[in-house]
Amino acid sequence: MSGLIVAIDAGGSKTDAVALTIDGELVAHRRGPGSSPHLEGLADAVRVVDELVRAVARGERVEHASLFVSGLDLPVEIEQYADAITGFDWAGESTVVDNDLYALLRAGTDELDAVAIICGTGVNAIGVRADGADVRFPALGGISGDWGGGSGIGEQALWHAARDADGRGPHTMLSAVIVEQLGVESVPALIEDLHFGRRDSSELTALTPAVFEAARAGDAVAAGLVDRQAEELVAFARACVTRLGLERRSIPIVLGGGIVRSGDERLISGITAGLAQVAPEARIEILETAPIVGAALLALGNAGAAPEALERARAAVTQVSRADATREVQPASS
Repeated sequence: MSGLIVAIDAGGSKTDAVALTIDGELVAHRRGPGSSPHLEGLADAVRVVDELVRAVARGERVEHASLFVSGLDLPVEIEQYADAITGFDWAGESTVVDNDLYALLRAGTDELDAVAIICGTGVNAIGVRADGADVRFPALGGISGDWGGGSGIGEQALWHAARDADGRGPHTMLSAVIVEQLGVESVPALIEDLHFGRRDSSELTALTPAVFEAARAGDAVAAGLVDRQAEELVAFARACVTRLGLERRSIPIVLGGGIVRSGDERLISGITAGLAQVAPEARIEILETAPIVGAALLALGNAGAAPEALERARAAVTQVSRADATREVQPASS
């Protein structure tokens, strides 16, 4: 095989791309902005990925591409995305398009019975079993029963601050945090700005670290939000292991996403206690490796690479992803 193998991990806040040889040698890595179709729209999301694929390919032929994309939660969404990339010269019959949770799962484990849960901007999960059965979720927000991640926590922080301001709810230090962090005159002023479209609700996601800090400082409202997040992640795990019949199996529960990686003691303790009740033999594995590592391993596996090539790629992609973790690399057109 003379062409390159390209892997994409397309998330809500950033997109990583790598090009490798079939022997697992890293050719290039680039990082660009988020490219989730749910957040950016299909056309713009695909454009970001196209630019990154071309950037890492450097004019060489792409033999195979595997794209793992946030927001592709329904079969129809995968079909629409696959159709949208059909015209690109790097996309062919072997191109794989799927949800980014598969990349996160592969980065954390190669076991065939496993669960992966992500808690970053949003929340989602996947469970897999050795016979090919899997559990997935629509992940469409409140209408499909989802809550949490940075967006959910930020919105709830404002919800409680609004009730603090008008007397319907208890006092919370989150009110002052919101005013200071978002640079607004008052919580009611922020609500008005959001209502009239002068500010975007996506700004609320940035409040998440402050919510965890307030919880550590003893704020009851903030602590309740942290506890609720832990319960939601346990609920994902329970649904996966129950539907797959893995409740009594010693399987990895891979936890990824910025909120989990923050290592907040209250959050992790809540998850651990909850999992002990629903999957007592399961092992929590907090993913420190970037999901692009999993995407690279899956892409090479899809292309038929040898086991030693996978190990070579894991080491190389892990190293470069850690080096680039603190800086944003723009797409080729910027």
